[in-house]
Amino acid sequence: MKVNRKAVTTLVLLASLGLAGCPDDGPMEEAGETVDEAAEDAGEAVEDAVDDIEDAGK
Repeated sequence: MKVNRKAVTTLVLLASLGLAGCPDDGPMEEAGETVDEAAEDAGEAVEDAVDDIEDAGK
């Protein structure tokens, strides 16, 4: 089967432009950001706890 490269390239470009044109974050994007923030907060809490333990040992 012969594939028309111009047609495939055009479709890929149009699809990527359509995806890039979405200005609003969807619910999955927002959920991912919430998870990222929670993980970052947890990491900072662990670092703080380690610092407190190190300070107590001095």
